[in-house]
Amino acid sequence: MMRSRDPAGAGAAAEPTDQLAVRRANLTRTLRYIRANGPRSRAAIAAATGLHKTTVSSLVDELSTRRLVREIGLEYSGTAGRPGRGVALSPDVGAVGIEINVDYLAVHGTDLTGRTVIQQRVAFNAMRGGVERCLDDLADAARRSLAELARRGVTPIGLTVGVPGLVDTARGVVVLAPNLGWNDVPVATRLARGLASDLWIGVDNDANLAALAEHAGGVAAGTDDLVYLTGEVGVGGGVILGGRLLRGADGFSGEIGHLPVDPGGSRCGCGRVGCWETKVGLAELVRRATPDAAYGLDLDPVPDPEERIREIARRVAAGDRAAVTAVAEIGRWLGHGGAVLVNLFNPRVIVLGGYFAEFADHLIPAAQAGLAGLAMASTARPCHFVASHFGFTAAARGGAGVVVDRMIEDPTGFMLPQSRPLAAV
Repeated sequence: MMRSRDPAGAGAAAEPTDQLAVRRANLTRTLRYIRANGPRSRAAIAAATGLHKTTVSSLVDELSTRRLVREIGLEYSGTAGRPGRGVALSPDVGAVGIEINVDYLAVHGTDLTGRTVIQQRVAFNAMRGGVERCLDDLADAARRSLAELARRGVTPIGLTVGVPGLVDTARGVVVLAPNLGWNDVPVATRLARGLASDLWIGVDNDANLAALAEHAGGVAAGTDDLVYLTGEVGVGGGVILGGRLLRGADGFSGEIGHLPVDPGGSRCGCGRVGCWETKVGLAELVRRATPDAAYGLDLDPVPDPEERIREIARRVAAGDRAAVTAVAEIGRWLGHGGAVLVNLFNPRVIVLGGYFAEFADHLIPAAQAGLAGLAMASTARPCHFVASHFGFTAAARGGAGVVVDRMIEDPTGFMLPQSRPLAAV
């Protein structure tokens, strides 16, 4: 979806391909160093990366022209000599992530520095009006979010949509999303209509994006072996092993909500019986904890999931027997399924997202006990459940981060409108 343009002009075409590749790698090297270490002078960047000072100056000039870095303040090295200006990632360039789920839309907009520029979540009925109406609403949300980011002085370079289902990321197609009722939906192509032609558009599984967000800056930041669980109507999982997202042969790994855990259980939205999400999904919690208020999505407007959570939390605090029993049962089944994940992947941490995080104090003791009794792999170094701090916006946050990561890895593939050097401040 991204059109790549070279600001160097036709003269650059004569440069040998290997030299272009080396320069692109050095641009990435420079950006990685700045992102990891914060603003640094050109001399400091050269010393740390091993690149020649002249090369670094040329790289910084190009990145500045592309509006990806700017020079700020003065940096004192602690040694003799004149201090240099610090080179920092630009706050004027950013990205948007949007998660669409059964009953809400979440948006997260960020700049290259990682600052949250916009963040919101609204109740949304994805089942109302069919796929086309849902895509229309999603496209409207994308346009509004991109416009709001720009209004706040941040030029968007890309957009990622998170969807609860199987996604062909190469084509931007949702192959199957049972809880949305989607089959082979070309989300990226549909969203591209009416958006800037040079805007990169990606589509990915919501749990994968949430796992990336947690690994980058969440409660389990830096933990290279983790599983993230979405606590929503459906239950998905993002798996990171050795610091890398596990996608599988066709990119469809992580559908852990459809692990068969109870052959005699309820029928799942996927059509099978006894899936894990029928035991721990939000709809099941609502059914058990508030039998007087069914989860059905036939209400208009559909209740926000946090409204349902607050009501259940109120009942638990009041000692309501149905609510207390329901939460305990969810915790037990979390431990049961979590043990399967630990035996398969041997993670250090299982991160509870969505509504799981809201009830973490009630869920984790039972889940941890169940995991300890069933997980073979946790006997040497125990795996722990932890609660996400991102709530229902984790996938949107991860979606925005994916765009930023792509820019860091290939800065020449992104050219902003009216590119110009940033003024030093």
